[in-house]
Amino acid sequence: MPHDVHVHYFAAARDLAGCSSQYVSLPAPDVSLTELRHLLADLHPRLAPFLPRMRFAINDELHAQAERVRAGDEIAVLPPVAGGAANSVHCVLQEAPLSVDAAIAHVSHPGAGGIAIFLGVVRDHAEQGSVSRLDYEAHESLALREMTRILNELSREYPATRLSVQHRVGQLAIGDAAVVVAASAPHRAEAFAACRAAIDRIKETVPIWKKEWAPDGSALWVNLEGAAEEKT
Repeated sequence: MPHDVHVHYFAAARDLAGCSSQYVSLPAPDVSLTELRHLLADLHPRLAPFLPRMRFAINDELHAQAERVRAGDEIAVLPPVAGGAANSVHCVLQEAPLSVDAAIAHVSHPGAGGIAIFLGVVRDHAEQGSVSRLDYEAHESLALREMTRILNELSREYPATRLSVQHRVGQLAIGDAAVVVAASAPHRAEAFAACRAAIDRIKETVPIWKKEWAPDGSALWVNLEGAAEEKT
């Protein structure tokens, strides 16, 4: 049985999609908004670069990026409203692979002369020894709120800067991207500075936890068990 949602496109989204509405088949009974964005990007290449800047409403209610989309839902794709500036910050937690292209699309604008990207990748070793995989866990609502606070703070420190953060949760293999930070600014110096400040502050205060797994099956929580072992 097909798992369809009814997608409605408004204003610029309608022009870019070339239709006002359509039924879209989901690969499962429910998917994340990020997965739906990927489906729509594949269906409408002209719309794809702008999707990270658009909001989604599910059954006439605006939802956060982490919300689930279920078969039978009515979905509205909403461009930035007239009279309001595009959002200067963007934060998301997701289990799906991260997208550098989406991060760049979110922070790009005609006044941006430089875009800095930080890509945090799972490596095969740590201070405790070899690593076979990482598990990331987050307090989702608090993590999104804290990341948004940090980026809003940086956007005031670096005027005309736009920032985007994507962070994965769940099990990650060696080589997987765990975090993508993008910052755009009129000049490269501000873009570099804002990007570095963003990842530094996120690692300090955002409630996201990392568990390192060794090849022998042992594991420890970073900055908790490892720190305790060093003190004993």
